[in-house]
Amino acid sequence: MNACPRCPRTAPDGQHLCPLHAGELRDWLAELPHQARLLEAFAVPAGRPTEGRLGGTGRAHSPVPVDLRVLVLLGPGRYDPHGPDDDGQAPIRATLGAWAGHIAYSYPSVYRDPYGTARTEPCDQAWPTDGETITGWCTWLTAYLPYALTLPTVAELHRALQDLVHRIRDITHATPHRHFMTAPCPRCDVCALVRTDGIWEIACTACGHRLDPEAYEQHAAATLAAHQAADPPAA
Repeated sequence: MNACPRCPRTAPDGQHLCPLHAGELRDWLAELPHQARLLEAFAVPAGRPTEGRLGGTGRAHSPVPVDLRVLVLLGPGRYDPHGPDDDGQAPIRATLGAWAGHIAYSYPSVYRDPYGTARTEPCDQAWPTDGETITGWCTWLTAYLPYALTLPTVAELHRALQDLVHRIRDITHATPHRHFMTAPCPRCDVCALVRTDGIWEIACTACGHRLDPEAYEQHAAATLAAHQAADPPAA
């Protein structure tokens, strides 16, 4: 097992992030399209043109200026995963697209040359099914996350998305609420299972174990039955 570069935990064999931080990547990729839609509401100046006192056109008051941070996040731009630390101004789509390209350029693609010989070489580009949009890139990165976790640079992807999500939340103030579950984690036995709004799976904040809601309900029922069997009610 490898040591997780983001915390003292260990990563599964062949991977470079512990289950907790790998789960954070999945959650952020699920959150980003929703956050981007919230940002779009901030990209429209407040105040509408109204009719002037003498029948001319104009504004009753000056519009509230658009937050430039929003325009940067939603606008075009460039981002280099291999470059020096950025200044915290990279747009969302450029960041996601650059990381998708980095992953694709190392992903093995099998093809046959004109002589029928099978050959393997990296892909030349990432092709999101839903187009080169924020949602399209998030969908692509989620699909290729199992492969990305085998790359040492996945720790840098984690850091980049963490910084990106925090920048967006500072503007939208939309932080998914977490709800702690009653049953302990079936893997580490710590009461740290959490359900986060908008995220399907239930995750352990102690060890990173994840399970779907149906599996949690079965685990919670079995845990309750075991406690009742060990401590039967008094006659």
